[in-house]
Amino acid sequence: MTAIRDTLLEEMRRDERVFLIGEDIKINVWAVTRHIVDEFPDRVIHAPLSESGFCGVGVGAALAGLRPVVEVMYLDFVLLAADSLGNQAAKYRYMCGGGKFKVPAVFRIAGGGSTRGAGCHHGQALEATLMHYPGLKIVYPSTPADAKGLLTSAIREDNPIIFHEHKLLYRMEGMVPDGDYTIPIGKADIKRHGSDVTIVSYAWPLHKALSAAAKLAQGGIEAEVIDLRSLRPLDMECILKSVEKTHRLITVEEGTKMGGVGAEIAANVAEYGLQYLEAPVKRLAAAEWIIPSSTYGDQLGLPQEEDIVAAAKELVAF
Repeated sequence: MTAIRDTLLEEMRRDERVFLIGEDIKINVWAVTRHIVDEFPDRVIHAPLSESGFCGVGVGAALAGLRPVVEVMYLDFVLLAADSLGNQAAKYRYMCGGGKFKVPAVFRIAGGGSTRGAGCHHGQALEATLMHYPGLKIVYPSTPADAKGLLTSAIREDNPIIFHEHKLLYRMEGMVPDGDYTIPIGKADIKRHGSDVTIVSYAWPLHKALSAAAKLAQGGIEAEVIDLRSLRPLDMECILKSVEKTHRLITVEEGTKMGGVGAEIAANVAEYGLQYLEAPVKRLAAAEWIIPSSTYGDQLGLPQEEDIVAAAKELVAF
């Protein structure tokens, strides 16, 4: 949370074209943008409760030469802004002026399928839905350092960026580089090296994957854990190189399995790296269900550390 707030402040100080807009953004239910208005009273804008409206304002402001950072309070609400994002932000620079127009807008969205009781209208992991739109870049950091590096890059981009922030990672602590720090959008990161099985994940599930890898190592299975960081573009080069080494692949996500991030990765590996596989791809994803409004009930349908451990052992023994 602090990494994101500090990055927003740094970029607003650096570039007077950067401004924030969203519902309750001056107060902020997640506390991320709280008090930024104290320094920039004219550049933090409370919007009406209309995702379609204020996301459309962001697209228009970007076309006019500003660099808006638009906040959507929950990923579930992004469906209300689908036209602004998928039909306008993603397409405008390709439709008008032979590419002369730019849409340098960032859409920050709190997501993740772990809701802690928020229920089915506040806990859907819909990031794969947005992957279907060419023209959008989609980012999902897993650590405070990556949040700073990727958000800085996103704000400076001339293309529209969907910047996902997992709700359960807002309280995560970690080292954050000082000064000007960027991470290229579209490059995955190998968080743990291994030789027996590749585990690909992102955001909150990535940390379950790392814990599972540590447990597997105690039993002699060395897992390589890849943090996607970017869902579009997807760094298939990194994934294929890892699978070529380990010959086994597990994907872990909080979205549903059908049409999910893991499905796209598995399809690419089948198309471009089938010769590397010595076992079927394992996709660990959310159950095909309606998320319950229960503090712990949502975890019953999400991949857990023990599921990753079991899947890895099954593949290694295949």
